[in-house]
Amino acid sequence: MDATPCKTKPLCFFDPRWPVLYEDNHLLAVYKPSGLLVQGDRTGDGCLLDLGKQWLKERYHKPGKVFLAMVHRLDRPVAGVVLFARTSKAAGRLSKQFRERTVQKHYLAVVSGTVSSESGRLIHHIERHDRLSRVVPAPTDSSQEARLRYTVLGTDRDKSLLRISLETGRRHQIRIQLANLGYPILGDLRYGADAPLHGRQIALLAHELKVDHPTRGERLVFSSPIPQQWPWPGVDISDSQRPPWDWRAFESIIN
Repeated sequence: MDATPCKTKPLCFFDPRWPVLYEDNHLLAVYKPSGLLVQGDRTGDGCLLDLGKQWLKERYHKPGKVFLAMVHRLDRPVAGVVLFARTSKAAGRLSKQFRERTVQKHYLAVVSGTVSSESGRLIHHIERHDRLSRVVPAPTDSSQEARLRYTVLGTDRDKSLLRISLETGRRHQIRIQLANLGYPILGDLRYGADAPLHGRQIALLAHELKVDHPTRGERLVFSSPIPQQWPWPGVDISDSQRPPWDWRAFESIIN
């Protein structure tokens, strides 16, 4: 089945610069800026899931609790599209798609160095140790296989722009595999970058997500805009039409 791009609705998420990428009775797709958690953790910092519930409550004047379920996540320093389920039926069916890997996830990454191959496929075994994960030379009882494909979209002096297609969804997978190849993502100090980016972002964007609608069955495509200050030349639209990359531009929303 061919995938049909979802038309952007004229909605914003608390702030005119913050796009709602898609919304219907079953789904909510929102741009996540770098630095914002998808789900709350022990830090007690604000998260996109709670903001989504608050936004729906205010938009539809809902009394009581609002149902909104997380079906996938992005690392805190990563920006891009995040999809939530608005009903338990949608949550179950979307979760099944993620488990069975029928969802397609595409990322953009700016990495250090000039990548020599125009495209390639990376297969590694990744083992987690506390807060860090690493590539191990052979499978172990605690390792997981990680697979992705990449295409070089351009080079600019000492950096390259890659399009990443994930085949598996391991923790920090793209960051680890590209670093192991010798091309760490810009700003990713945890996995080998030599300098931070302003705001502690990393140059990894969840650019496109393709899923089957949980009730209608049609293939949907959710696309994230390229944020402001993205470290690659030649973005076609002006900064005023692009959302901020850094969550701190929106922090007044919950302060």
